[in-house]
Amino acid sequence: MMLTLTECIEKLQANDHFYIITHVRPDGDTLCAGAALCSALRRKGKTAAMFHNPGTTDTYAPLVAPYEGPEPKDAFAVAVDVADVSMFPDGWNGSVDLAIDHHPKNPGYATATMLDGSKASCGEIVMNLILGMCGSMTKAEATLLYIAVSTDSGCFCYGNTTADTLRAGAHLIDCGAENGPLNKEFFRSYSFARLKLEGMVLNNLQSLRDHKINVATVTLDMMRETGATEGDCEDLASLPGKIRGSVVGILIREVEEGKCKVSLRSSEEVDSAAVCARLGGGGHKLAAGCTLNTDPEFAALLVLAALEQEWPEA
Repeated sequence: MMLTLTECIEKLQANDHFYIITHVRPDGDTLCAGAALCSALRRKGKTAAMFHNPGTTDTYAPLVAPYEGPEPKDAFAVAVDVADVSMFPDGWNGSVDLAIDHHPKNPGYATATMLDGSKASCGEIVMNLILGMCGSMTKAEATLLYIAVSTDSGCFCYGNTTADTLRAGAHLIDCGAENGPLNKEFFRSYSFARLKLEGMVLNNLQSLRDHKINVATVTLDMMRETGATEGDCEDLASLPGKIRGSVVGILIREVEEGKCKVSLRSSEEVDSAAVCARLGGGGHKLAAGCTLNTDPEFAALLVLAALEQEWPEA
């Protein structure tokens, strides 16, 4: 069942006990939008907690820790920014009563779904839900949602950024989000290991079609050599697309022996979601991904073959 924003607010108001689920390999959007929703539900006198996602990195752990807890009795399960059942985190295998999402290809796995594919982030949807449900927003909620919105929009630089995204950012700043420090912390500060890793990635970059297609690879050996952690890999997917003239940026990341996570970022002329769908994945037109059970070298060949089918060379 698909819900409007108003119907979703009514659904939240009609229940009293909530458990919030985020997606595997969680980013700032799923975690911080989920935490902000949890905060707002508590303000309304509800019992609410977040499922502890084992993939949460040190970057986000302090932000979500105050909201994590055991599942309340008779909980109404809400998935935030979870596009499909394949994206459930390790340790969660329950049913979902409500999915709040911005992925257009969400198959409707939850009993009810509030979906707005026009939004750059789930944080924008949650912002509107909180304002509609509570009539106000705390500084803590605004801070969490600013991180959520800016994460999925690349600090308002990605092609999915709309006027509504910018208006959301402005409203969150008005509500107390300190954009200067937040932008520095999440988009302009990196560990030494991360910068060493970037150097290795760029040194091994593969560029095709006169720099229109750029493929970057991160191997387990590179992670070990630089001392990089999971948290150091956030937003690496944007790196290959920074080459002037790039239409498609591809990141192949080896997450374990024989398994790679693939991330695509593209301009309007290529549908990243359609490319990844050929490989069992999905996402948005300008940003999508999939997981391939193979080594990085063969994974790159598979992705390039799928891209050739969707965007054949003239």
